[in-house]
Amino acid sequence: MKPSHEPPVWFLFGAGGILAAVFGPVLVLITGVFGPFGRLVPAHTLDYQHMLAFTQNLIGKGAVLAVISLFLFHGVHRLYHSLHDFGYKTTPAIRSAFYGSAAAGSGVAAVLLLKLWF
Repeated sequence: MKPSHEPPVWFLFGAGGILAAVFGPVLVLITGVFGPFGRLVPAHTLDYQHMLAFTQNLIGKGAVLAVISLFLFHGVHRLYHSLHDFGYKTTPAIRSAFYGSAAAGSGVAAVLLLKLWF
């Protein structure tokens, strides 16, 4: 039996979907509604110094990296399978381009977060 690339991809898709469903609306509310208007969250919570301190913490880095990378893999997987649903022939090169772009975006996010170490 030929090994498949599907289990890791479906794991990343599922993890990104759960993260998007559970934390996505909360992130939108905090960063887009409550934070800027100072409702339920102090207005200074989203200041540069507070966000820098959050991303310099190891747990904060992990949270930001998880959100970025899992959202990327979830979105790419949806787009890739949407191509198939619309009748486009998906080749291994297209699959590599899609998932490679998500991996590259995750790598860029990791490098940028590591640069915020100090």
